[in-house]
Amino acid sequence: MATTDRAEDPEPCERVPAGPLLVPVRPGPAGCTARFFRTAPGERTAVGFTTAERLRATLGADQPWIRLSEPALRALARPLGIRLVTVDPQLCAPAAGPAPAGAAAPTVAAAPVTGPPAAVSRPHLLIG
Repeated sequence: MATTDRAEDPEPCERVPAGPLLVPVRPGPAGCTARFFRTAPGERTAVGFTTAERLRATLGADQPWIRLSEPALRALARPLGIRLVTVDPQLCAPAAGPAPAGAAAPTVAAAPVTGPPAAVSRPHLLIG
């Protein structure tokens, strides 16, 4: 019976998250560029969605995306110093239009980011 080295296993037993991610991109003259966001505390994060419906609900129907695995997304973000990957975030941004005269400034509520810097988390996003 042959033994296998777990370090070389291309399909680890525990996948976090399971399956491919839909990663928002910006089209440009040289191709597509992944969009990176910030969590409520301001940490830069790579973002992926598990379904097209969740991506559209958060970023809009016209948001282009590419399919990447979580390790590929991490590898893409790592050279930029981004260690956090956020899966299925919810948009958390102030209203796009001007506030009526005398109205209080909009507040942005966000779930706290927990876990180690390389953890996969599901906090809210700030776009800006």
